[in-house]
Amino acid sequence: MHKRLHRYSMLKRYGQIIEVLQKYGFGYIVDQIGLSSIRNLTYRLKNKDKVNKLNISGPIRVRKILEELGPTYIKLGQLLSMRHDLVPLEYAVELEKLQDDTPSFEFEEIKLIISEELGHSIEELFDHFDIKPLACASIGQVHRAKIKNGDEVVVKVQRPGIKEVIESDLDIMYSIARLVDEHMPETRLYRPIEIVDELSRSILAEIDYTQEGWNTDRFSDNFRDNDQVHIPKVYWNYTSKRVLTLEYIKGVKGSRVDLLETQGFDRGNIAFVVGRAFMQQVFEDGFFHADLHPGNILIMEGGTVAFLDFGMTGHLSSEISDMFLDGIVALVKGDTSSFIELFRDMGCIDSHADTRSLKVDIESFRAKYYGKALKKLDASIIIEELIGILRDHKVTIPHNIALLVRGIVAVESFGLIIDPDFSFNELIEPYAKNEMKERFYPQNLARRTYSSVSSWSRLLQKAPTKISHILDHAENGYLRVKFESEDSNRLVSEIDAASNRLSFSLVISAMIIASSLVIQTDMKPSVWGVPLLGTFSFFIASLFGMWLVYNIFRTGRI
Repeated sequence: MHKRLHRYSMLKRYGQIIEVLQKYGFGYIVDQIGLSSIRNLTYRLKNKDKVNKLNISGPIRVRKILEELGPTYIKLGQLLSMRHDLVPLEYAVELEKLQDDTPSFEFEEIKLIISEELGHSIEELFDHFDIKPLACASIGQVHRAKIKNGDEVVVKVQRPGIKEVIESDLDIMYSIARLVDEHMPETRLYRPIEIVDELSRSILAEIDYTQEGWNTDRFSDNFRDNDQVHIPKVYWNYTSKRVLTLEYIKGVKGSRVDLLETQGFDRGNIAFVVGRAFMQQVFEDGFFHADLHPGNILIMEGGTVAFLDFGMTGHLSSEISDMFLDGIVALVKGDTSSFIELFRDMGCIDSHADTRSLKVDIESFRAKYYGKALKKLDASIIIEELIGILRDHKVTIPHNIALLVRGIVAVESFGLIIDPDFSFNELIEPYAKNEMKERFYPQNLARRTYSSVSSWSRLLQKAPTKISHILDHAENGYLRVKFESEDSNRLVSEIDAASNRLSFSLVISAMIIASSLVIQTDMKPSVWGVPLLGTFSFFIASLFGMWLVYNIFRTGRI
């Protein structure tokens, strides 16, 4: 019974997705990926004119689709808004406007969740707990409270049933991604299944509040010696997978430039502190806040900067960091071949990419900015232009580099809001130079050499065994070579459809011929002197014929 209910709810959700796609003029995708059988014919005919009358741009329609489909799809849109290497700039900008505002849920449900998760009632845990939330979103909401020892805290409580909704949506997303990958080969470069993988990791980590707690503690440890940066304390006795309790911080939001001005804060110093803290995260810690927009920054009394909301973070391994710096050096030196080769090493360039054309475009990009003073350059504009070139040539970038780009753009935007003279390029230059120097320290060179020698040693040790296995398979006739044509699946599908239509046409023809032969006899019973069986067969053949013609015209393939 449970399986049947689950199957019904999944089918219903598919119907909702198809309905919204149809509503905003993307019904052709449903046909392309083979889900048209689920779509209700009555709905399709009834809303055909409605779709045609929509007079809004593609990016806005995509945003509205994601907003209507709920939290999982909103998170997908927010993820894609960071991937300027995958989606055009106008779509990325529109997706940044996605609204995650949701009505608050009942306070009785808050009490029940806290009791289930923490093992005690709200009254036993807190001296005071505000009924009205400070903020609401699709995944959870935040309340201000005071624990028994007098500390003021904020408590984030997860929305009831949201985990099940998200898991169900992810199952459907995986199915749709596989269908898109199978039926729309032109989308494979964008790796739809990998995008859903990325979303799955991100959103499942987000609904586990202990993960955000660990991130917060890690940042706190990284900045323990920096008295200009404050990270909120995590109250682990009041935290679980669905409840997160953090220190309440008093301060002015980073977006309130007017209050910062009237209260006498040094805005230039605030921008510098935030920028330098981000440089430390990237170049020293290898663990950075990827969403430092003004709403996640508070300015405390005395000018101390507090960072909030550590749900979106990025990690840079030593290998990725080295490649990132190598890319910067290659661009500065004009070595575009090495720059392109780095992307090839990371598996970001399609094997059919026109690297000559890519090289020409990157060299033109470099010539445009070469020799200009760093202070006069806008890092965000330069990054957007470079990513635009990579996107035009179907070059993707790793997830953590995409997060880093988002972080850089957010920090520079905040810095310029606070201080119009803020220069991100001048801030990053000494860190990048110092990082390059450290790479050539003897101990670092020795470490990388040892790592390379160890890798080659393991490879050489395994090589004889691997070669022996290949030869054994070849000798026993088990060696297989897989050949895959880009259009083979579509060709097979079209041949299958054509053969079905041909077979159906032959059946109809046979029925018409048989009916003609029967009509020429005196077979009983008859109507107006015509055998009933022959008349009935003609009628059925006519229905089948009209149905076949309708389907041919509906799919647009005659």
